[in-house]
Amino acid sequence: MDNDIMSSHSISVTERKNISITGVKKIDSFDNEEFLMDTVMGYVIIKGEDLEIVKLDTFQGNVSIKGKINSFVYTDNGVKKKDEGFFGKLFK
Repeated sequence: MDNDIMSSHSISVTERKNISITGVKKIDSFDNEEFLMDTVMGYVIIKGEDLEIVKLDTFQGNVSIKGKINSFVYTDNGVKKKDEGFFGKLFK
């Protein structure tokens, strides 16, 4: 994977209906109300309603999601471990 591509990161929201993210390393968990993604700038949590993946490019690290976007927040402090327990139980 090209380091220049993966070191670049941006988030673009259009009319609260579409969100495009670059620099995504992996999607840790998702459902129709929340996405947890590891990006080159830390974890991003996207919350909304009727969320679904429109485009997923794992080679370049690009993700596009549609639905009603209510919020997105960056976090660096252990949310992954906390959410792994919750989502681990949910998907067992």
